[in-house]
Parts: sequence; C-alpha cells; structure tokens
Amino acid sequence: MRTDFTLKKISDILQGALTGDGNKPVFYLSIDSRTISQTRNTLFIAIRGERHDGHRFLEGVYQLGIRMFLVSEKPEVKSFPGASFCVVRDTLQALQVLAGAKRDMFEGTVCGITGSNGKTIVKEWIFQCLRDSMKIVRSPKSYNSQVGVPLSAWMIDNSYDLSVLEAGISRPGEMKKLQAIISPDIGILTNIGAAHQENFLGLEEKLREKLILFKDCKKIIYREDASFEGVTPASFIKSFKGEKVGWSLDGDAKYRFRIESRGVTGTCVKLMQPESSGPLFTLPFRDDASVENAIHVIVFMVEMGFPVQFAAERISAVEPVSMRLELLKGIMGSVLINDAYNADLAGLASAIAMLVQQEPSRGKVVILSDILQSGKEQAHLYSEVAELVRLRRIDLFIGIGPDLVAHKGQFQANSHFFNDTGDFIQHFNKTLLRDKVILIKGSRKFRFEMITRELQQQVHQTSLQIDLNAMIHNLNYYRSLLKPGVRIMVVVKALSYGSGSSEIASLLQYHHVDYLGVAFVDEGVALREAGIYLPIMVFNPDPSSYETMMDYHLEPEVYNMKGLEVLSDLLDYRGEKNYPVHIKIDTGMHRLGFDPDEAGWLKQKLNTGILLVKSIFSHLSASEEAVHDRFTRKQIEMFERVSNEIISVLNYRPLRHLLNTSGMERFKEAQFDMVRLGIGLHGVTHEKELVPVSSFLTSISQIRKVKRGEGIGYSRKGTVDRDSVIAVIPVGYADGLDRRLSNGAGSVWVADRLVPIIGNICMDMTIIDVTGLKVQEGDPVEIFGKNHRVIQLAEQLDTIPYEILTSIPDRVKRIYIQE
Repeated sequence: MRTDFTLKKISDILQGALTGDGNKPVFYLSIDSRTISQTRNTLFIAIRGERHDGHRFLEGVYQLGIRMFLVSEKPEVKSFPGASFCVVRDTLQALQVLAGAKRDMFEGTVCGITGSNGKTIVKEWIFQCLRDSMKIVRSPKSYNSQVGVPLSAWMIDNSYDLSVLEAGISRPGEMKKLQAIISPDIGILTNIGAAHQENFLGLEEKLREKLILFKDCKKIIYREDASFEGVTPASFIKSFKGEKVGWSLDGDAKYRFRIESRGVTGTCVKLMQPESSGPLFTLPFRDDASVENAIHVIVFMVEMGFPVQFAAERISAVEPVSMRLELLKGIMGSVLINDAYNADLAGLASAIAMLVQQEPSRGKVVILSDILQSGKEQAHLYSEVAELVRLRRIDLFIGIGPDLVAHKGQFQANSHFFNDTGDFIQHFNKTLLRDKVILIKGSRKFRFEMITRELQQQVHQTSLQIDLNAMIHNLNYYRSLLKPGVRIMVVVKALSYGSGSSEIASLLQYHHVDYLGVAFVDEGVALREAGIYLPIMVFNPDPSSYETMMDYHLEPEVYNMKGLEVLSDLLDYRGEKNYPVHIKIDTGMHRLGFDPDEAGWLKQKLNTGILLVKSIFSHLSASEEAVHDRFTRKQIEMFERVSNEIISVLNYRPLRHLLNTSGMERFKEAQFDMVRLGIGLHGVTHEKELVPVSSFLTSISQIRKVKRGEGIGYSRKGTVDRDSVIAVIPVGYADGLDRRLSNGAGSVWVADRLVPIIGNICMDMTIIDVTGLKVQEGDPVEIFGKNHRVIQLAEQLDTIPYEILTSIPDRVKRIYIQE
C-alpha cells in the first residue's frame, strides 16, 4: 500500500522530537485502543482531554502490537522495546495539523458540509446518489468534531475523485481549526437550529461561526429563503467571495423549486427555475426536513455537472440513513447488534467495539456483507477485515456476498461464507448462534433486514429505547465534576432503573467506571454470570445469601451488629481472611446503617483481620432540596467525624463516599474518595447538560373518525365535544403506562406536539385524540423521551421518575441504540 508519510516525515511536519525508527510507513491513525483495526503501520495518538488521557492506555496498545506513538509525554522507553515515539506539545493540535497536510495533497474536489441538523443525511445521500459515478470518500458516520474531522481527512487520498466531510461545532473558535483541515472547494449549509446553542450568545453568532468553514470556498450552496428565528443565512453569505448558489421554495434564487404534492409515500417537487419546464423530483419522504436535505443534494449534483434528469433519477432512489446501532433480543438466548443498512470499513471497527463490550462471557459473532464502493483494492480490503476479526478475537465470522466468498482464504478457519442472504437463511445452522452476541452489518443491497427478522425474538411493537451515547455523555458530565483521583460507583439496581442490568453494566465496564452497586445478591450474581468483573457492592444483602455472595466475589454493605457478626462467623468457618465489606453509617436518613454511637463497638470488631473495610459510606436524605441544605451539611459533618473515628483504628485507609447524583451536583466539597451515580446517568435531573437516555415508544395501530358526543373506551368514559379523529396505540397499563393518565390527564407526543389520552387506558391499548394532525397508521408515538421528558410525566402523576422507569415490565422490549 502506497503511503506518503513515515514517522520521520510526520515528526518533521509537527516539529516533534523523534525517538526510535522513523522510517516506518504510517497508513492508519488511531486514538482509541478499543477500536484499533490494524496493528502494523498504525500510529496511535495519545490525546489528553478534560475527561480522558490516552497516555493511560499506551501499555495496552503496545500489547496489541502497535509500535508507533504520537505523545505529549514520553513514557519509559525501556518498557516499550522496538517502539518509536514522536513527542509534541499538544497531540490534538498535532493530529489536526497532520490531517491538514494530508488534505493538502488531495487533487480532487472537497465538499464541506455544516449546519445544526442534516449534515450526516446530506453527506450520505450525496454518496448514495453519486457512488456509481465517482469514487467518493466521506466522513464515517457523524465524525464532525475536533477529533472526528481530522480522522476523516486522513482517509483522503488521490484514488478518490470527491471527498465529502462534515463539520460540527459546539462553541466559538472551533470552526477556524476545522476549516484549516477541510479547506472545502464546495460548501453546503444545511438547517440552522438550537442544537449546541448553550455556548453561543444566539443563532446569529452560531451562524457566523459556522460560515467560517466556507471562507475560501469556490461555491456555497444554501437555502435562500431560510430564516431561523429571524436570522437569514443569505444576508451573511452575500459577503463571501465564492459563487453563491441559493435555492428556494418561496422566492427568487438560482434554483427555485415548488412542492407539487405530498402523498402517503413521498413528496413531488418540481424545478421551476432555471428551467420553467424542469423535471419532477419524486422524493421518498413526506417530512419538511428530508425534503430540504434532498434539495441540497439535487443542487449539489447539478452544480457538479450532472444533468438535471440524472439528479431526478438518483434522488428518487435514496434510502433512509441509519446513524445508530440497535441492541435487540434474539432467538435461542442470543443478543443482536443490528446495523443492517450499512457496511463500510470505518464503521465496522466501531460496531465491533460495541460487540466486544457486550457480556464478556458470551461468544461473539460477526455477520458481514461485501463492502461496496470502498475505494480499496479488494485483496487489501478483505485482509484488513480479516485482521480486525483476528485482533478482536471474534469467535465466529460469517461472510455474505461474492467478494467475501472469493477472499475467504484470508479468514480464520472457523468462518462460514455464503453467496447471498437467501443462501445464508436457507443453509446456515442457526443453533451455532445460541447464547451468542451477534453483529449484523450489511450493505443495503444484501437486505440484511431479512436476517434481523429471522434472528430477532418476536415481541410487540412498543419498546423502551436506551440511548447509549446519551448515557456515556451523562457519565462523562458527572466525571467532569469530580476532583482528580475521586472514583465513581454507578448504581445499576432494579435493572439499572429499568434499562437492563447486564447491558448497562457491560457498557460501564467498557468505559472504566470503578465500582458497580446493586440492591440484592441475585442482581450481582447475574452480572458475574454475564462476565462483569468490576467490583460489585451489594446494598441490601440478606445474611442467608452470604455464601452465594462470597462464591461470586460480591462485596456486601454491612449496616448492623447482627449482620456483621453472622458474616464474620461464616468467614471464620470458611477460613477466609480480609473479605471486602462496606460499612454504612446512619447520619440522618434513618433507614439502614450503624448509629454513630456504635462506632466504639465497630472499632473493636473491624480490626480482627477477617474483614477488609473497602469503604465507609452514608446516604444523604435530601441533597436535591435546598430547603434542607442545613441538615445535609450536618450529615456531611457527622459522616466525616464518625468515619475518621473508625479509620483511626485501622492500619489502612478505606474509601469514603457519601454523595449521590444530586449530591454530586450540589455539594462538590463532599466528594471524599468516591461518589455514587444513579438516576443522573439516565439524564433524569434538572441539570441542563444532561441528555435523556430512555424513550418509551410505540406507534399508531389504527385511526378512525368519531362523531360528536360518542363515548370512547371502557365505560364510555371518553367523550368528544366535536367530530374527532382518534388513534389507537398498542400500549397499556400492563406495559407501565399509568392508568391515572386516562381521560385527558395525560398526553403523548405525536407529530411534533402533545396530544391528549382519551378514555380509560386499557391493559394493552390506549386511545389518543389526533384531530387536526397529519398522521397515519404506523407513525411513531412517544410516551416519554427526548420530547416529552419522564420528569414532566412524573410531575403530572405526583411521583418520581424512578417509579415510572422501574415500572416498565420485561414484556416491553429494550432496544439499545448507539451511533
């Protein structure tokens, strides 16, 4: 494989200090030890950020086989024989400079896309429309950040005709850095909205910042008649020196379109200018956002020199863009990771990283289709795939498609190959998938949705969707509040607040939390059997389960004299020493815990050598309520005094922890050695930085018209005072939808607005009023989620979000999504 970069050349570009062999060619870059797909010719870049430090993982990366490193702090070289290091002041800045140097060597056309919404959709539709006509390299998924953009730009080389890169920002000053990397020839400005608004003074400031991307563009494509809260991009774009290519639906522009009709399956749009008799574009979407994104793509194709009729044909065939992975329950105890509409090499490493993080005790399977339009020579492409499968220790690989069949010799012995999807469904022995975690990743033409349907456990259409990206965002937010060295325990009791214990625990283990907390021994046993090896604390252990707890290396909370004596006697009988326990002090919650005046008794019992006090802790009873702050501070003072008294007789120093989620937000001075994160992980507090994790979703089963005065539902409790349109949704009180929300007391989110529940909520169904809305059967409905927050629903019911989340039963399938 040809490369223009060696480690020596990179060091020269970055003005770094080189140690070791500088003549090794660099083909690949990596910033994450968990997504490394190749070991030879890979440069690992140790990025240091607010919440992470890549230098912590150098040894693990070296063990994988990486021998080239870009660092800001050189480790002890003797510990890395054969490795080469380039030392720079700032590795993120170095990555950006290096990517800019790679982009400058590109002789083709670069398209840069920015906006608040639609960037990834427009990029992917350009690829779908032109992939048979040009060789295109594009940003993987939504790689549009200060790190994602340079990693995308590194993929560019002169075997491609067109590079399509997206750029996203969250604060002023960021776009200048991305512009220097992308340096686009053609720019596309998509929709401007409120996303990531918190760091800008207003939409005008954000728009000005985004437009920096286009300062040296030869051509800028934008919507001429767009207006966002009074801010019109056209007025700002006029000052740019490049050609301004505007389009509109209402007003004069170089390209003027008119919506001719909207149907059940799509929208017809006519080009009115510059050709008054222009063709009809049949767009397979009804919503305004998709129509706008599609017109951006049409204009781009025409401006690239393609005939209007060609653009009309291609845009009519575009398909929805799936930007997330789904985790589903499969047949025979399996778990499916569904990415059935996308197969590309860049995304494969990320998808396999998600696969590997699931339940370590289960076998891992990859079902992959041919990778189309990769721009790589096939023998090299599939050698990379085979190396990734080997590196990540995949237990079973299944390749589908003629190209994979032709290159099956590159894969390990326990691999299976099929010419097409039907061949796999008909002939593969599915019992080999029992209890496995299975990644399903395919190009659209292979119709891998057939495989997903074949392997998915069939359950009804209502679901609780768990956004794993949002969960990790929330975890990182709380980590950012911690002082250096403070550890974090995440509480995953009650199915991790309804989200699913083993799935969430696997994710948290992957992201290096320090401890997990469960309520009962059975919950801890289930995590151990799922392959969770993190320390697990049991908050409410029954003395009768102590032996099971020891067998599974679980660590109990000890909160009274009887429990401590029973545990000590059992440990003595089993001949065990220094068994880890957690001592709870009651500082005012008056639930579980030793009274402060029992500290003297505790001091005598804890220094016998049988017990090892891993931590001393207590529980704040009202940390979320300012009215009780004086009491909370008394709890903090009492905890510090009693814990110090106990520690004084130990010849070691245990951890101390007191703060729960709201305590972390409001009493940062009391972090001690560890904090306990619970409901905040799920985005359920009033902190603005948090993102809701769980969405309770269903869809419309039937729509019908009813006359004024007609009764609706059981006991005819629902009545309408006008001719109305009602819809039935397949969710009821057996699914956790509280019956107190009946008869207009509650609402659900449909078609971008709240609509009332009408009549009594049934066991399996609910009726809603959709009068005046453009909805159809199959349209999505949100009971709570990103639009209708669970915290608002809890306020309606005069309860707490915990109760709602933990009341959703197992019959509601959990779907885990991750970009």
